[in-house]
Amino acid sequence: MINVTKTFLPPIEEYTSLLKRAWDKAWMTNNGELLRELEQKLKDYLGVSNVIVTTNGTLPLQIAVKLLGNGGEIITTPFSYVATTASIVWENCTPVFVDIHPDYLTIDEEKIEAAITPRTTAIMATHVFGNPCNVTQIEAIAQKHNLKVIYDAAHCFGVKYNGISVFDYGDISTCSFHATKLFHCGEGGAMFAKDAALNQRLFYSHNFGHSSPTTFYGLGINAKTSELQAAMGLSVFPYIATIIADRKRVVDQYLDTLNLSSLATMHIRPGTEWNYSYLPVIFESETVLLKVQQALNDQQVQPRRYFYPSLNTIDYTKGAAMPISESIACRILCLPLYVGLETEQVQQICNIINANI
Repeated sequence: MINVTKTFLPPIEEYTSLLKRAWDKAWMTNNGELLRELEQKLKDYLGVSNVIVTTNGTLPLQIAVKLLGNGGEIITTPFSYVATTASIVWENCTPVFVDIHPDYLTIDEEKIEAAITPRTTAIMATHVFGNPCNVTQIEAIAQKHNLKVIYDAAHCFGVKYNGISVFDYGDISTCSFHATKLFHCGEGGAMFAKDAALNQRLFYSHNFGHSSPTTFYGLGINAKTSELQAAMGLSVFPYIATIIADRKRVVDQYLDTLNLSSLATMHIRPGTEWNYSYLPVIFESETVLLKVQQALNDQQVQPRRYFYPSLNTIDYTKGAAMPISESIACRILCLPLYVGLETEQVQQICNIINANI
C-alpha cells in the first residue's frame, strides 16, 4: 500500500532517550524542560521572536478567532481544511467566503475589499499547501479597514516569503505539527505573534488564563502540550534538512515524469522558499480525477482529494457560490509524498496517471 503520506519516525532510541529526561524528572506537562527546549530550537531555526507550541493545530485557530474575531464576520477562504472554517463558526463568528486565485490557490486578494462590511473584524486566510498568500496586499487592506489578520499556516513549516518566515506575517499565524506534517510532534501545533502583548494574551489563553497558580489574566482554555509530544518534536528536529531534501527529490521526479500538458499544478508565488509539503495536481474534470483515482486505488495507491469539498458548500457555513474554489476542489488530488517513497514507486504512480488522462 502506498498512502498519500507516511509519518517520518526517527530511530526509537533517540525518542526514548529524550523521553527518559522527562521520566526522570516526573514532569510530563505544564511547560516542561523538553517543551522549553523545543520552543527555543524552533525560534532559532525559523527566525521568529515568539512561538507557543500547542497540543494540536486547531486550538491555535480557535484561540486566534476568540481573541481577534470579536463575534463578527471573518473574511476567509473556501479552499482549506475544514478546521479553518470550523474554528470561525465554533467561536461564534461568521465566515464570509472570498474565492481563490486559480493558479496560486490562495484567497484572491483582489476580491477581499468587496466582501468587507461594517461587521467585518478580521481576515483569516490559508497559505495553501505551503504556498503563501499575497501577504503584502492583505496587510494593506487590513490596515486600510482596521482589520486583524490571522493566517492558517498549517502546511508552512520552514517556508519563507521574501526572505522572512511566513509565520512573521499577520497578527497571528498558526501551524500544525500533526503526524502527517513535514515537522511533527505526533500531534501538535503552534501559534506565532510578533507583538509581545498579543503573544502574552496567546500564552495565557492556552493555559486556562492563569497569571499565577491562583490568579488569572482572563479567559483561557487548555491547549498546552506534553513532554511526550515535545520529545517527539525534538527527535524529529535534527532531520528537517533530510526530510525537506527527500521530499524535494520526490516532487522533482513527479514534475519531470507526469504529463503536464494534461494536468495543472499549483504555481508557487514568486519570492517563496517552499517546503515541498504537498504535491497537488489538477485534472481537466472531476470525471478524469475519479478515473485516475480508481486506477491508482486498484494498484494499492491511495492519493487524497484534498481540499474537498469547497468549504462554502458545507451545510453549517451557508456560503455563497465560489466558482473557482468549487471547480478546483472537484478536480484536485494530492499525490503520495513522504520520506522514503521510492523512485520506482513514483514512476509507477506517474505511469498510471499518464495512462488515464
